[in-house]
Amino acid sequence: MIIDFANLKLAYKDHKEEFEAAMLEVGASAGYIMGPKVKALEEKLKKFTGAKYAISCSSGTDALLLAMRALNIKPGDEIITTPFTFIATAETIAFLGATPVFVDIDESSYNIDANKIEEKITDKTKAIMPVSLYGQVADMDAINAIAKKYNLPVIEDAAQSFGATYNSKKSCNLSTIGCTSFFPAKPLGCFGDGGAVFTNDLGLANKMSSLRLHGQTKRYYHQYIGMGGRLDSIQAAILNVKLKYYNKDILERQRVAKTYTNLLGDDIIKPTISSNKTSVWAQYSIRLKNREEVQEKLTEKGIPTAIHYPLPLHLQQCFDYLGYKKGDFPFSERVANEIISLPMNPYLTTKEIEYIVENFKDSL
Repeated sequence: MIIDFANLKLAYKDHKEEFEAAMLEVGASAGYIMGPKVKALEEKLKKFTGAKYAISCSSGTDALLLAMRALNIKPGDEIITTPFTFIATAETIAFLGATPVFVDIDESSYNIDANKIEEKITDKTKAIMPVSLYGQVADMDAINAIAKKYNLPVIEDAAQSFGATYNSKKSCNLSTIGCTSFFPAKPLGCFGDGGAVFTNDLGLANKMSSLRLHGQTKRYYHQYIGMGGRLDSIQAAILNVKLKYYNKDILERQRVAKTYTNLLGDDIIKPTISSNKTSVWAQYSIRLKNREEVQEKLTEKGIPTAIHYPLPLHLQQCFDYLGYKKGDFPFSERVANEIISLPMNPYLTTKEIEYIVENFKDSL
């Protein structure tokens, strides 16, 4: 049996006729940039999340940049975030000349430990950027309470959690600004790069809308130094189709995760989802001491795996200048050394999951 990790091919075949019709419609209209499909998508994203404003953009990375630019993040500013995440989280902070200030993770959720944030706040701190990793939202109530105490904005990096809930509210609508990604392998992915920012603040919404169009307020009049951060109409058309079926996909991902959890038994460190949260299961990640050995044996059986992420950001060469060293964030380092992700997509059958788990147990 050959297992597909994300099964993007089947995701395409599942709605092939609708995808192709939507793309042909864009082609026939020649509305390739900021066309009606983009506006339609933004309306649907607002309705889905409950946020007042949704602005599509060119990628999840650019979503983070738009958020920080809208908040006037400048060189020398500090933003508190997690070292256990994809590089874009801290990379965008550094790209703007600001300083990422890392806080270790909670070892059970793998999200930033809210109890350790306040001690890192200085007079240079200008925002807090939690990451809702693997599909589960960070502890936003505690984070927002700290932010309110110090009058700081909160940017939720929700690149992996679009559609997840926290106290029955949707990810991306839990903070000052929410940012997500529509990279193809995300739970809701397009056929290239794409992203979106969300807010309930009209001023921030208007500024981010302008910033993604080179700071333009009307054609050829520019209030800000902006960027070319637009989502193209074909990607919007794809997302309009996929969003119709997304709630069903989330339920199927939750089914897959529940099946894994039941079959793996109690001897493995499995994901933990808090009772006030739901996850969209961007990944199903477990922890092992002999990760490389297991990975090799599963590959031989046609079972792909992935490591999200093998080296925490404070130990990455590009962040040497920050002066962190091994041992500074022990939970992030421990998880990075042990984490491994099993195949996760809404098309996995019970038979396939049983095959994966059976071979996984044999490889231990």
